[in-house]
Amino acid sequence: MPTAARVVKALAGTAGVAALAGAAGIGYAAGYEVRAFALRHAVVPVLPPGKAPVRVLHLSDLHLVPHQHRKRAWVAALADLEPDLVVVTGDNLAAQDAVPAVLETYAGLLPRPGVFVLGSNDYWAPKPRNWSRYLLGPSQAHASDEAVPLPTADLVRGFTDAGWVDLDNARARMGVAGLDVEFVGVDDPHLGYDRYDDVAGPAATDADLTVGVTHAPYRRTLDAMTADGAGLLIAGHTHGGQLCVPGVGALVTNCDLPRAQASGLSRWSSAGHDAWLHVSAGLGTSPYAPLRFACRPEATLLELVPRR
Repeated sequence: MPTAARVVKALAGTAGVAALAGAAGIGYAAGYEVRAFALRHAVVPVLPPGKAPVRVLHLSDLHLVPHQHRKRAWVAALADLEPDLVVVTGDNLAAQDAVPAVLETYAGLLPRPGVFVLGSNDYWAPKPRNWSRYLLGPSQAHASDEAVPLPTADLVRGFTDAGWVDLDNARARMGVAGLDVEFVGVDDPHLGYDRYDDVAGPAATDADLTVGVTHAPYRRTLDAMTADGAGLLIAGHTHGGQLCVPGVGALVTNCDLPRAQASGLSRWSSAGHDAWLHVSAGLGTSPYAPLRFACRPEATLLELVPRR
């Protein structure tokens, strides 16, 4: 039988190894992966037969602080892709003075056709909090007596002055690379700002495609858009889980979306209708939790092709 001293020594050794592994993981997550930007590609068979492919750049959750020059340069270089359409699904800001930096970062993309919706961090500044609470359920909306407003109107004005379409609780139609595309969008469901009833209705039968756009992919929003006939749903918010377990994936989505659909392309069904769903793992994090693990920051180039 081992002596008590040997047991204590063995436990101490195990704890030491665990502590070193934890420190190494945090160092990797905060020192490398949070800046290891990746461009994803996905093919979405959603167009009518005979239509030429369309390239859609999906950006989300930039969470920009002006001094993040590496992130700004990487995102700015995406303009070289010359996408047919840019879709931004919110949470662009992470500081009071970030709007000029966001517009400068997107400058090469702003001349392209684009649509956008806002997220909670386009309205309210991030603040320190116990991030372990995310493991217990979705974060709560900002309380009005604690919230620090961001210059939302300046951000919206910058986008719309460039010609991008604001889809916050709005419908729109536009030509995209020879397609007639209908869009339906909502303001951030995570804050309860969504008013889908104001824009609800069957997808236009004379449009080539109806696209639903939201920041937070709550089931109520995805269900309503799919039931109305949207063929493609585009969202962000989840950060892909942000801290994932290799071989397991996301532990949380910060909404009621199933963990298996925390990022990437999947199918969504509602009321006898089916849609493609793309959720971006996003490009940033809160400045108070600047780390990612097994979940690199990303942008995605969606190639829309004819249905099979």
